[in-house]
Amino acid sequence: MFIQTESTPNPATLKFLPGQTVLPTGTADFPSAENAGMSPLASRIFAVEGVSGVFFGTDFVTVTKADLIEWDHVKPAILGAIMEHFQSGQPVMGDGEQAASGHADHSGEDSEIVGQIKELLDTRVRPAVAQDGGDITFHGFDRGVVYLHMQGACAGCPSSTVTLKMGIENLLRHYIPEVTEVRPVGV
Repeated sequence: MFIQTESTPNPATLKFLPGQTVLPTGTADFPSAENAGMSPLASRIFAVEGVSGVFFGTDFVTVTKADLIEWDHVKPAILGAIMEHFQSGQPVMGDGEQAASGHADHSGEDSEIVGQIKELLDTRVRPAVAQDGGDITFHGFDRGVVYLHMQGACAGCPSSTVTLKMGIENLLRHYIPEVTEVRPVGV
């Protein structure tokens, strides 16, 4: 098994490509080791000292390291953990655990606008940020403000504010006049 790695715009995050499906649908975000219990793969990666976050996409695993740790010190152990997991035959997610579809539900008077927002995110934004090892999902819409949740390499990325304001906000405002601003939300 050969696992490729790619850098991301976030210097604290690397994208690992195992050459096979990680999650058949959706994504899974583990912002801390405490959240990893539902995933044998995430648990195995968090066992590597210095790992501070794990994110799964369709065909990649994004790993975030602690600030004081150098990639040269943890990358070989992370590669080993991913390889061991896929060779073990264990599932990526534990029994009965499902990957998240991503977007928060929204109903009410703005449901048509929210549908347009989600469609633009799914077709224009999410494929692009997945290339960088992350995901951006809809969290809410209130009086013209779109709230988005940033995951994987996007969470804590130095360029995420620029991506939100210059990229996503401009895109949504162009196609949906009711959108006035885009803001990130925490976990």
